[in-house]
Amino acid sequence: MEDVAARAGVSRALLYRHFPGKRDLFAALYGQVAEQLLAKTRLAPGDTLVEQLTEGLDAHIHYFAENRNTVLAANRVLTGDRLVQTIIADELDALRERLLGVLALADDGTREAVSGVLKSWLVFVQALCVDWLTNETCTRAELRDVCIGAVLGAIRPLLDEDPAPDWPR
Repeated sequence: MEDVAARAGVSRALLYRHFPGKRDLFAALYGQVAEQLLAKTRLAPGDTLVEQLTEGLDAHIHYFAENRNTVLAANRVLTGDRLVQTIIADELDALRERLLGVLALADDGTREAVSGVLKSWLVFVQALCVDWLTNETCTRAELRDVCIGAVLGAIRPLLDEDPAPDWPR
């Protein structure tokens, strides 16, 4: 905390006044990053689902690669920390809601089924990205395409119309 205060040009007392400990500071910073990533994950009805997934995954994977230790800390070291995990869960829920909005599903049970699949897919992506940060067994583009292929494969059976007819099966 002393180093953080010195780099920020503030006193330790001021830093501790706003953040009682390292965990609180980390959670605040991680929350800001989650908001920034959500802002970069533009899901708009004008683009195809694959274009939007590509843009959002590229932004997240780029951030993860550039901030490997922070992401690993949040997803491994602080897995039992309720505050950090709430930030992660809230981001995943926001992404799921945006994807549901892009798919514009009727509220006939399909939306609920797809919502469950998307929630599971986002956890899959999270686990896959954490593993990739540790091992880097493929390129960023391959990681992104595996994630896109997984979600398309998972939701296609639930939909009357293919959301990505040009994407290979």
